[in-house]
Amino acid sequence: MNARTQERYPARYIARLAVCDADVAAARKLRSLVFRGAASGTEDADRFDDLCRHMLIERKSDGVLVATFRLLLLASGADIGRSYSAQYYALEALEAYAAPMVEMGRFCVVPGVSDPDILRIAWGAVARIVDAEGIEMLFGCSSFQGVEAARYSDAFAILGDHHLAPRRWWPRVKAPDVCRFARGVRRAPDRARALKTMPPLLRSYLTMGGWVSDHAVVDRDLNTLHVFTGLEISAIPPARARAIRAIAV
Repeated sequence: MNARTQERYPARYIARLAVCDADVAAARKLRSLVFRGAASGTEDADRFDDLCRHMLIERKSDGVLVATFRLLLLASGADIGRSYSAQYYALEALEAYAAPMVEMGRFCVVPGVSDPDILRIAWGAVARIVDAEGIEMLFGCSSFQGVEAARYSDAFAILGDHHLAPRRWWPRVKAPDVCRFARGVRRAPDRARALKTMPPLLRSYLTMGGWVSDHAVVDRDLNTLHVFTGLEISAIPPARARAIRAIAV
């Protein structure tokens, strides 16, 4: 990392993989707060936790956890049926993907914290794993808070018009309750409103060449609408890839 990059991205946070049960418990506690609410008393945990690597992003000054996500590494698309996303999307087209893949899920940040450096550090951490494991595709479910699709009509219109998956990898409907946002005639979207209501992680995927399913799944358990999101590493613009790898050093 050169001096200019160090100055632009000061080391206020550190990303590390969970190394013990206490680390995983801390990640689950933050997930429970973000996805289920402080008053619910419900722990956010599932069978995929034992299959995944858990990333913790901590404030460097005091070690406080500010964000977390988990990663499921797959040898190729032949294993995609093992993924969390496969519960909600018919992903048979991606079974033909011949290279290693990683599913990124349960990304969340402490409520009230909106420092963009957290997401940059997260992508740097992902880049380290991508390079170490020879990963060629990232994928996962990008979540919109709440289940009222009308709130996100502008964002969904932008996705439907400009960011749908390539036909060869097309995720098809599997979940019983979906919003098919890529169908029908609609008004021109308000781009500013669309970007404001779009999850930061999804915006980040799209700026790197990512794509989405043509529908959102209504997930009432987590009170979210989510879209399947994919990103082929080869599609990332070279300048963006260099910037991410600089953060990863």
